[in-house]
Amino acid sequence: MTISAEFAAVLSAQRRVWRRSMMTVAVLVVILAGCCHYAGLFDAERLADGIPSLGILVTEMFPPDFSQLGNWIGPLADTLAMSVAGTAIAVILSVPLGVLAARNTSPHPVVFHLCRGLLNGLRSIPELIMGIVFVAAVGFGALPGVLALAFHSVGMVAKFFAESIEHVDPAPVQAAKAAGCSPLQVIIHGIFPQVFPQMADTAIYRWEYNFRASTVMGMVGAGGIGFELIGSLRIMQYQEVSAILIVILLMVTIVDAFSSWLRKKTQ
Repeated sequence: MTISAEFAAVLSAQRRVWRRSMMTVAVLVVILAGCCHYAGLFDAERLADGIPSLGILVTEMFPPDFSQLGNWIGPLADTLAMSVAGTAIAVILSVPLGVLAARNTSPHPVVFHLCRGLLNGLRSIPELIMGIVFVAAVGFGALPGVLALAFHSVGMVAKFFAESIEHVDPAPVQAAKAAGCSPLQVIIHGIFPQVFPQMADTAIYRWEYNFRASTVMGMVGAGGIGFELIGSLRIMQYQEVSAILIVILLMVTIVDAFSSWLRKKTQ
């Protein structure tokens, strides 16, 4: 084959790839536009009518009213405790579940599929729904919030743990097996040292998420600053609402900064 023929073949292949890519993009754009239209995002009249109402609401939220700041310290502590406890329980449960849900460490395909199905089920139920269920089961307070955050987090954290385990370098694992290590020793000495940084990152990121999620758990009676927020909303004290939102924003900023510091320490 001559150089010109080879060039023509390469050019033709690139054109086919380009056409397929453009068709894929076109299909995605159509789907996206259809979803936006179905959700009413293109309803200009409705959006225009909502702008004045939004402006009035924002006006009523200023200036923020911090007169009840002292009463929010306890709920903020509850929110922080819920996020920490929920994340800790999730990580503890996710380590063995992650091992059982990874193809290269699961003892049997049945166990693998059962664990994957369990994790899919836990992820499919929003933590707010879990919060409602646990409030009905154990009553009001921080406990149902902790349980809801923990069980919902297990579905995601254990999945990430399993994915990390499946992508480990097989050489240390084979070396541990050749040295006569038991399956548990292989996991401890050949796998965990490789995946610990990823596990730590996942746990820290999940704590960040759980702190944000715990702020809304109070809306279903699970305590925390979210309970104060929904209370102010119900009596239309919008200046208190804006103050609580500012406090939550500051706490989220502090949590993000602390988690960044933790990630540096775990690398």
